[in-house]
Amino acid sequence: MSKFIIDARVFEMLPNPCFGAIVAYGINNKIANPTIAEILEREVSTAQERLTNIKIKEYPPIVHYRNAFQKLGINPNRYTNSVEALNKRIASGTPFPSINTIVDAGNAISLKYTLPIGAHDIDKLGGKDLEVRPACEADTFIPFGETAEEQVPVNELVYVSGNAVRTRRWIWRQSEIGKIDETSSNVIFPIDGFIGANDDAIKKAMDSLEILLTDVLKCKVKSSFLTKEHNFIEL
Repeated sequence: MSKFIIDARVFEMLPNPCFGAIVAYGINNKIANPTIAEILEREVSTAQERLTNIKIKEYPPIVHYRNAFQKLGINPNRYTNSVEALNKRIASGTPFPSINTIVDAGNAISLKYTLPIGAHDIDKLGGKDLEVRPACEADTFIPFGETAEEQVPVNELVYVSGNAVRTRRWIWRQSEIGKIDETSSNVIFPIDGFIGANDDAIKKAMDSLEILLTDVLKCKVKSSFLTKEHNFIEL
């Protein structure tokens, strides 16, 4: 059985990192779910109100990730982390469409708690582990919407399965490989954060996402809060 694993080196690279991991089985992603779409629409509206007159780069929940990018040697102005990019789009008033049930569920909870929430198709891992670790020389990446591979600098923090990088620069850019589409059914939702900064929000987000998955989407769910002392969950 494959696992979601946080490499021990990650705990040296980031300030007190922790990860929420929610694993869901049997989601029907082939048709739109009106309840999930309504929840996303509500969270978008709420976020727009909350972010009025807010400078996103200075918004405390976002600052945690900007500071972490700097610690990783990533320019947060050049490479906008996923939660900052999402909130920046909402604050600008740019229309935010429904994508599909799985992505919409993750985005709704991400907006509610101002946390980065990813989604990875377990079946597309091919039985390999999904890891958060520093990149090695053999790792490659196919940007979202493209077909050509690119090399990944050694020691860049990535989400990776085997040598196929799923997300570059930690929580910056998703790969074309393993993207969520209508065939996706079994998914892991990772939530990245920091003990002592937003770990309480992560636990609340985990609870909220589990409720959506079990009560609305009627799927089987298991979850775990990952730390240095407990750094994996079976998928």
